[in-house]
Formats: sequence, C-alpha cells, structure tokens
Amino acid sequence: MVGAETPPVGTPAGMRKINQRAVLDLLRRTGPATRPQVAKETGLSKPTVSQALLALEAAGLARATGHTSTGTGRSAVLYEADPTAGYVLGIDIGREHIRVAVSDLGHTVVARRDARNTSRSGSSLVAAVGALAADTVAEAGLSQADVVVRVLGSPGVADPDRRCFRHAPNLPGWGKAGLLDELEALLGPDLVVENDANLTAVGEGERGAARGVSVFGCITIGTGVGMGLMVNGQVFRGASGAAGEIGYLPYGQLRSADRGTSEPPARGHLEEATAAQSVVRGARELGLGTAKSAREVFRLAREGDELAQAAVEAEADRLAYTIASVAAVVDPELIVLGGGMGANADLLLAPIDRALHAFTPLVPAIVQGELGEDAVLAGAISVGLRTAEGLVFERRVGA
Repeated sequence: MVGAETPPVGTPAGMRKINQRAVLDLLRRTGPATRPQVAKETGLSKPTVSQALLALEAAGLARATGHTSTGTGRSAVLYEADPTAGYVLGIDIGREHIRVAVSDLGHTVVARRDARNTSRSGSSLVAAVGALAADTVAEAGLSQADVVVRVLGSPGVADPDRRCFRHAPNLPGWGKAGLLDELEALLGPDLVVENDANLTAVGEGERGAARGVSVFGCITIGTGVGMGLMVNGQVFRGASGAAGEIGYLPYGQLRSADRGTSEPPARGHLEEATAAQSVVRGARELGLGTAKSAREVFRLAREGDELAQAAVEAEADRLAYTIASVAAVVDPELIVLGGGMGANADLLLAPIDRALHAFTPLVPAIVQGELGEDAVLAGAISVGLRTAEGLVFERRVGA
C-alpha cells in the first residue's frame, strides 16, 4: 500500500514483512521454486513460507507458474516473482542517438525505440527524449503509473546545484541551468540521472565482458571519451562525480595559445586526441584524403589499406597511453573497450597491447565490450531494477 509505514521489526507484522521479502528475494534470485524448496533455501518453516506466498500472491508480487513432480511423484506448485509487478524505463542519450527501453522486473525488455539525435539545443533534446519515452511506454501497452523507476544515461556529470550537466560539450545546451528540472517535468520526479560511461560499466559488469571482476574500468570512445570505474560492484564517482572523465587527462604539448588562459577547455586534450574524429583527422594527415568517418577508416584498414592501418595504429598508441595512465592510478584487473570505437577492438587490441608493454609494467587485461550499443541501456535498466524491486514491495505490501 502506497504510503504505508514499515511495521517495527520484532512485531508480528514486522516479522511477516521480513519473511515475505526473504521469500520474494529468493524467487527473484533463483527463479521458480516450490514451497519446500523455498523453505529449504530460506530456512523458514513450511507454514511460514505458505503464508508469505499467499500474501505475495495477493499483492501481485508472486504467482504460480506451473507444476513440478517431486521424487514421490506428487505434483508441486512452482512459484515465481511476478515480473509484471512493475516496470523500469531506461534512456541513453548520445550525440548521435537517443535510445529508450522499457523492462519488466524480470529484466525482459518489453518495448524499445531508437532515434537519431537531431537536436541543437538543450530544450529541444529534452522534448525529443520526453516524446520518445512516452511513445515507448505506450508501445509496451503501459501507463506512466506502471513505470516505477526511470534511469537516464548521459555524457557529463549531473550538477545538483545548477540542475544541469557539466562536462558534456558534445550536447549543445546540456549545461543550461535548470535542464534537469525540464527533464523531470516530462519524465517524472523519480528520475535517476547517471553518467553514460558509468552505466556502460554497470551493464558490462552485470551482463557483459566484466562479469565476476572486482575492479575494472570501462573506457568508452565515440564522439567523446569517458570511463566508468567499478570497485567491488559499485561505481566509483570521486568527490564531485567526475571520476572517469579521462577526456581531461593532459596529452601532448600544451599549445602556446592555451598558456595563461583563465578558463579550462570545454573539451579535454585527451578527448581531442582520441575521440572518433581524431581517427579521421589522423588518417587525412597521413594522406587518406577520402576518409570521412572513423567507421570508414576502420573499414579500409580491414580491407588492407596501409594508410588506414597506420591511422589505426596511431589511435591504438593514444589509447595505450590512456590505459597506462589509468593503470598507474587505479590498478584495474580489466579494461573493457566500449562505445563506437569498441566495436573495432579486433583491430585495436593487439597494437594497444604492444604499445602498453612499451609504456608500463602495469598491464591489465583488455577486452572488447560484449553489449555494444546496448550497454548504456543495460546498465540503466540494472540500476533501475535495484531500486524498483524495493519500491514495488513497499508499495504493495501493507502493514
């Protein structure tokens, strides 16, 4: 029941609620189970499990999903956590795209929409995100009330004071004061905002290339450069949320025009040197005048074009410098390459490894991300589900 107060622990009502949550958590963690199986795994008595399942069914949190045969041949009812008890909305905002997905509590995506990001101002992008989110929820056959948590991934760092995003130069107007208020007005006050590289790391850690790894970094390279850092299953954000903004690492010689300036650059030196456009710039400097995109440079490199291959080698050197810088401070077990550039890891991994061994003895394993363009959405849904499971239980289980 929405707004119901949690019964004090130690009272009969409080104990019933604790038992119900234990049973529900087990079903969510292990999948369908019978009453005897639930009793064995939770340590609760069979009558207590029966009462808990009855209450969870009445609240729409658990349901019978079939029967199984026990060793004696008798049929036993299987119960599962009801995935339709609530839904999570995940949003991925990039310079080139907007991606939105709705997932049920069982981690099944029930609707997904992708669109090009053609916005040239913060307000127009907010409007586009709001419209695409509403369309995706409607496509799933849901109302806005069915969505328990909304999680938005964006480049940059949310500024709680100015209510905007810092360090997101590739999204015009994204640093406008009050932008977060505009997003919440369209998407809801329960909106969770997170850096897109952090969500990529969450996704790869839970469902991708970094499963089971305690300390790893996920470096995303596309229009911009960023890193999500995971330590013992938690995102490491630093003092102001800017941990992982590796685009601002110093790289190369400081230009004379930059010396003595009072304002830091909107785009960091390392981002200028390693983001997708730098691959194109490097290819053209080597004489590949037809190069129009990083995707094209990598395609030509695969086809054997020597100039394109040289441009890829140069990018690998820059990425090796980046990884060496991270390794010296963080000492990660693993680095995952994500973003658009991560899709070309087959061409980058070997030269990165060679350059990295020339830079430093601190060489982590480097792998390609497994989730591709879905990584941010996967992380957003995972973050949303963690919150949604508790909220749905509190709202539906009465005192």
